Amino acid sequence: MTIETVRAWLADHAPDLTIIDQGASTATVAEAAAALGVAPARIAKTLALRVDEQVLLVVARGDARIDNAKSKAAFGGRPRMVAAEEALTLTGHPVGGVCPFGLATPLPVYCDVSLRAFTSVFPAAGSLTSSVEIAPERLAVLVSAHWVDVCRLPEEPAL
Repeated sequence: MTIETVRAWLADHAPDLTIIDQGASTATVAEAAAALGVAPARIAKTLALRVDEQVLLVVARGDARIDNAKSKAAFGGRPRMVAAEEALTLTGHPVGGVCPFGLATPLPVYCDVSLRAFTSVFPAAGSLTSSVEIAPERLAVLVSAHWVDVCRLPEEPAL
């Protein structure tokens, strides 16, 4: 079970962090936000992307979208989502539970600057019902992530 991999990884690297298992689906940003009682933006979604031949992870706030132009500038190519089966194989986590902790394969991890708007965020913890609350800066340090600006935020509503 991938939550056990994350639990073991956290025990070694951040024993003070506790996995929150809601017992309800946190597989989508909307479900996670509802289950945790937070704004969707505070959900830290982890996206498995392929840029040319390289697979990498981008952790971004829940309401952000990958911006192709920014991503191409940062990564040197246009990002494409990795298929669910490949994401599971590479990360060890199912889509909806993908996180940068306890990876099956070492992958480069990037945190989008959009996360810095919050004192804490909620990435998944390896299963479709679990997450962890963590400060964005600590998240980046724990997983040796590089900070990038590759997302765009939702449009402001028209006045």
